[in-house]
Amino acid sequence: MTTELTADLGPAATTDAPFSRVCALTELAPSAADGTPRTDTGRYLGVIDEIWTIGPKVHGGTMVAGSAAAATNWLRATDPALVGMAPVAASSDFLGAPNPGEVEYEVRVRKIGRQICLADTELIQDGRVLVRTALTFSRLDDADPVYAPQHTDMPVLPPADAIGYEPGSSMGEVVHVGQGAEIYLDREWARFLAGERGEPRLRLWMRPRPGDEQDPDVAMFFAMMSADMSPPVPVNLGHFGWAPTVQMTTYLRRRPAPGWLRIIATTHEVGERMFDEDQLVLDSTGAVVAQSRQLALVPQR
Repeated sequence: MTTELTADLGPAATTDAPFSRVCALTELAPSAADGTPRTDTGRYLGVIDEIWTIGPKVHGGTMVAGSAAAATNWLRATDPALVGMAPVAASSDFLGAPNPGEVEYEVRVRKIGRQICLADTELIQDGRVLVRTALTFSRLDDADPVYAPQHTDMPVLPPADAIGYEPGSSMGEVVHVGQGAEIYLDREWARFLAGERGEPRLRLWMRPRPGDEQDPDVAMFFAMMSADMSPPVPVNLGHFGWAPTVQMTTYLRRRPAPGWLRIIATTHEVGERMFDEDQLVLDSTGAVVAQSRQLALVPQR
């Protein structure tokens, strides 16, 4: 068994763009086509910095988290009694790939109820809607689960031979999110790293930089973002390259405990054209904090 670490794996990359900056939105005055103020729509200005990208484009999970933050702000502004509501589900369609920089979020509340609220968010850049997300709000689980199977034998801490995403590393050169969060890939499951074929499954460890985990809302949105952090699992079958997401649904179950998040990515089927990928996110206590399921296009060999 590989020895586990009891301290940091190495020096953390410094950044002036923590994840909390993705969630720090500025409210804009919404207006109708004739220029009159609107009270049924919330509009926010946000910034997604270059480190929250994979390749040249913004990371999908970060866009979902930003959209959820905007909807949360507007729902609470609509009715202060809903301050305890959280985005428990987010169903996202990606119409285009935003560039890092300023983005706008437009939010419309569809339903306000005692247990369930619904809202729609559009992420807009240069006048184009690029991401559309339907969000469901409810109360998060805050008690011990009634049924909790053992989800994994994955160590709580990254082992010494885990592959880091630091700047300058092979993974960090592509996944720039490693500049804003600490990420490590499990070498045992990532057979593609050794030029081998293996089961289409991957495991990762991830945690926010110091400071981001202290704000409960930022930690919540970070957990949602982390549910889209795994590389496409077909890489273990020899399929490398861009795997465009057709549709993704993200679930938030509870606020994460401090410490490392464990991400387990699996699939039910890899077809010739499309594959599905499930990502399960566990916190340091082993509790399920987030999940996602997406349908994506298989990268060509």
